[in-house]
Amino acid sequence: MYMKIKLIIFFVLLLLLVGFRSSSYFARNFAYTITPISPENLTGMYDSNTMDGVFYGNTFKYGTQLLASEKVNPNVLGDSDLVKTSTTKRIEVDLTNQVLYAIDGVNVDHIFYVSTGLWGKTPTGDFKIWINLKSTRMSGGSEELGTYYNLPNVPYTMYFYNEEIPKSRGYGLHGAYWHDNFGHPMSHGCINISPENSKILFYWVNAGLSEDQNVIYNSETYVSPVITIYGIADPY
Repeated sequence: MYMKIKLIIFFVLLLLLVGFRSSSYFARNFAYTITPISPENLTGMYDSNTMDGVFYGNTFKYGTQLLASEKVNPNVLGDSDLVKTSTTKRIEVDLTNQVLYAIDGVNVDHIFYVSTGLWGKTPTGDFKIWINLKSTRMSGGSEELGTYYNLPNVPYTMYFYNEEIPKSRGYGLHGAYWHDNFGHPMSHGCINISPENSKILFYWVNAGLSEDQNVIYNSETYVSPVITIYGIADPY
């Protein structure tokens, strides 16, 4: 009788352990991943109806500080009808050092600290931008697990893809107003940049948006610079 009780206790503990490990695996591999892009979030329009962003239980008020709400002078890039980027430009992202390099030919025009994947892996390889958005909404995670996020007006977003990573996966370069811990992994897989630097990069890429333009797709007249992501991120 005593042995039966010990066996029952053993199997109960075993089931609890398996359940815990399974839930941990789910949290690591599913709860923190990027939510696929919704078409309604690809307008590039600034949402003035939502003033709060939610990230892991914390609320962020951005108000007038959000750069995506600013009007853009179409002359910043010269002729606003010219929406073709330079074929000599490329972007490199070093995951090991959490640094982004904006390179034109042999010149490094900009160096920014970034935050790549902590709760989800940032993919490596060569990518191209398929859409540029002055502003967009990003959401995902799980309220039950405390990983929920809903972030309106994410500024200066450039979604990228390649043959292995489809557009629907939602990986991108974008500004992040919900933290300032750049130089350390902090994202679900995207490449976070400070709002100020994301604006600089957005127009360095030469998206060519005028005041009344909020979005531009990759096309024959818009040639994306190659984005090369390499290294291994150390989550502290």
